[in-house]
Amino acid sequence: MQGVNTEPRQSPAGSPAAPLDAAQLAEAFALFNRASEELSTAYNALQAQVGQLTERLSVLMGALPAAVVVVDRAGAVVQVNRAAEALFGGTLVGTAWRSAWARLQATETPGEFTLALPAPGAWGAGEEPRRLSLSESAPESGDERIILLHDITDTHRMRLASERNERLAAMGEMVAGLAHQLRTPLAAALLYTGNLRQPELDAAQRSRVADRALERLRYLERLIRDMLLFARGDSLGRQRFHVCELAAELAHTLEPLAKARQIAFEANCGCGDTELVGDRKALGGALTNLLENAIQASEAGACVRFDVATVSAAESGLGMDAVRFAVSDAGRGIAPELQERLFEPFFTTRAEGTGLGLAIARGVARGHGGDILLRSAPGQGSTFTLSLPLSLDAPAGPTPLPPPS
Repeated sequence: MQGVNTEPRQSPAGSPAAPLDAAQLAEAFALFNRASEELSTAYNALQAQVGQLTERLSVLMGALPAAVVVVDRAGAVVQVNRAAEALFGGTLVGTAWRSAWARLQATETPGEFTLALPAPGAWGAGEEPRRLSLSESAPESGDERIILLHDITDTHRMRLASERNERLAAMGEMVAGLAHQLRTPLAAALLYTGNLRQPELDAAQRSRVADRALERLRYLERLIRDMLLFARGDSLGRQRFHVCELAAELAHTLEPLAKARQIAFEANCGCGDTELVGDRKALGGALTNLLENAIQASEAGACVRFDVATVSAAESGLGMDAVRFAVSDAGRGIAPELQERLFEPFFTTRAEGTGLGLAIARGVARGHGGDILLRSAPGQGSTFTLSLPLSLDAPAGPTPLPPPS
């Protein structure tokens, strides 16, 4: 029969383990209670800090003039500030961001929108739609999106007024030069027209004189048109059009001019079915100006290239994918000290130039969120590159959280 083991319990080291007495148990419980109290105190302190931070955040959001909208991963609005509620004219928390986003209309400037009027009484009676600048960021957790909407209505209005005043000031400084530019073609047209009254002119001579008079009058008309266009500043329209269709139309228009001057003209469009949203007529006019300048700067036997392609955000310099229109010639080139001045109003290096074409072209490009850059060196020709954002109707920076499907 197996007996019961009565040997004393051994400790890990082989020696018997001493039982805990009451004093040791009391001390252990005391240590546990102290640790528990310290943890409770620390937790309560953290809770107080969280409460303070939450209160400060609420005060800060309430004081911010910009509208703040926090959207969760599902596309629902979970938090807004008073400015956002005032801007959209009602409570947004718990609603889908989709409905608020649908009221934002894209403008000609990437990242800027107009907000359709909310319910009557939300703003002052008869107040115009607001112009907003939108930006977006995401916390590190990635569970939410924070959308900031700045009301830049007054800033935009002042910017337009400032640009117009600058244009008018530039025109005022050049009144004397313009008077001379207007007088010269007008005097020539009057002279040619007066010659038409001479009875001894035969039909062929009369036709040549009439053609010269019309040429001078057309130049005068173009000069006045450019002056008004620069002073007024075109309000750019918005329509969707195919890039290569516009390029082909421009090539068809400019090829006869190049051929008449014995200049080879090469046009290439590698954009496929790519589309842009903007003022097709204004862009066509800006590109026509660049192409005409390239043809006029070239000698007989030279070549003018018109290359159109899509480029990545890293290449475009605009912070987003873009369409690049490059116009290259093999002319004399442009000295570095003259390159930036070429875009100044009324500055020209040609006797027949109005000095407004490049200024207007750059204004059109910037009005679409793009720009024109020049690369040139004496004796090496010139390349004017007009770049436009590929998505003119999308905001700059991070794309706003799309509505859930």
